[in-house]
Amino acid sequence: MGFSWAMFSRVSFLLLLIFCSSGAEIVTVDVHATKNLINSGHKYLDVRTVEEYKKGHVGADKILNIPYMFNTPEGRVKNPQFLSEVSSVCNKEDQLIVGCQSGVRSLSATADLLSAGFKHVSNMGGGYLAWVENGFLVQKPHAEL
Repeated sequence: MGFSWAMFSRVSFLLLLIFCSSGAEIVTVDVHATKNLINSGHKYLDVRTVEEYKKGHVGADKILNIPYMFNTPEGRVKNPQFLSEVSSVCNKEDQLIVGCQSGVRSLSATADLLSAGFKHVSNMGGGYLAWVENGFLVQKPHAEL
């Protein structure tokens, strides 16, 4: 039996569920549910890098970009200020949908937010890639002339 990213995602999800110290269960919603939640007023928290975000992001009125990880010459490292940055712009009662490129970073970020006492946080399964694949609204920078 070979290794697959799908298997890795399932194992990561189970481990995060087990180790989420808040005792809160991580809820993952698909992009269709995410679209409905955004339209009903939920904030969308994009945890991709600033560079990824600038290339295109989920079309939403209430959107924040706070990277969960940074790219460094040594590889990706967790943003040590992630929780304080989120706490500076969101309160623990806000309704948040957390998304990334494929759903892995957002799963970890969701677990951290729940552990920190945020009450209404969901992970967007499939990430930005699934959002784009479903043809939903994307915001991209305007081409410079």
